[in-house]
Amino acid sequence: MSTTTNQVPMRAVPGYYSSAPGIQIAIQTGADATDEDLQFFQQLGVEWAMVGIRDQAQHTLDFYKQLVKRFGDHGIKIYRIANSSVHNVPEITLNLPGRDAKIEEFKQFIRNLGRAGIKYNTYAHMGNGIWSSGRVTGRGGMDARMLDITNAKGHWAGEIYEGEITHGRKYTEDELWDNYAYMIQQIAPVAEEEGVYIGIHPDDPPVYPLGGIPRCMFGNFAGYKQAMEIADSPNIGVCLCVGCWLEGGEAGMGVGVVDAIKHFAAQNQLFKVHFRNVSNPMPEPWVETLIDNGYQDMYEVMKALRQVGFDGCIIPDHIPNMLGGHRVGVAYSIAYMRALVQAVNNEYGGAA
Repeated sequence: MSTTTNQVPMRAVPGYYSSAPGIQIAIQTGADATDEDLQFFQQLGVEWAMVGIRDQAQHTLDFYKQLVKRFGDHGIKIYRIANSSVHNVPEITLNLPGRDAKIEEFKQFIRNLGRAGIKYNTYAHMGNGIWSSGRVTGRGGMDARMLDITNAKGHWAGEIYEGEITHGRKYTEDELWDNYAYMIQQIAPVAEEEGVYIGIHPDDPPVYPLGGIPRCMFGNFAGYKQAMEIADSPNIGVCLCVGCWLEGGEAGMGVGVVDAIKHFAAQNQLFKVHFRNVSNPMPEPWVETLIDNGYQDMYEVMKALRQVGFDGCIIPDHIPNMLGGHRVGVAYSIAYMRALVQAVNNEYGGAA
């Protein structure tokens, strides 16, 4: 790995720059972030932001450029823009009417990102959304997401999915693989042309067929490896959600999260990390926790990222609600992550 001090990340997403080398910490926010929000991020010491845009009319090149400038004026660079219209897309995953139009929309989104100077996008390939069983009370009365696989519903972009069949019939694994290949073999060349790197997020939850739809590609380690082989592109890799990997657990996923980090980093396929924890792996019901309160020792995860020389962004994700509002959980999570980064850097002689 290069020891250049001002070019970061290199291994993760070539073409981005930062004032400090090594593991980068980012914040999640919206396009409607206020000046006070941006000041709060500055106070936390983060240099990167993942920005969600809810209004589909704002998904234009001009608006992306405006966001880049506004965040940049506050010393914050945009690592990723989220577009729910081309993320968890049933038309693509299940080959429903409108698939080709959605793929063309995805291509244009990638072009707009590249031309706005944004080099990374997270993509998820779930046909019936993220499944949950509501909210429960966690440590000290925190409000947190939980999942009991026997009593769960999927949700995405205002849609609710439930029952044994969510899309009219059961789908086969072969169908799902064919649909993925059809999409990725069109998207990868556009990503390469535009210099945009796409990290594919694990299924949430992984492994289980839900609503008649297998989760065979991004619900286990073997599926991920096969999906990367099909893509066969340096611009297609992994957004490793540690929480999702922990939901499946080593038995369900095929390898533990530390081994997954080492494998994908060795292939130059590790582009971004969602740094979160859960109470326990499936099949028992689990609850999302703060970073320090789940079954995974997150120091071991951070140490693995430092060992492989990861220089992309890590973000807190699905933060339980604490007293005092959303910023309290964000500040707690960012501070814990910064301390872990400092600890592993000290252990290994400084930033990568």
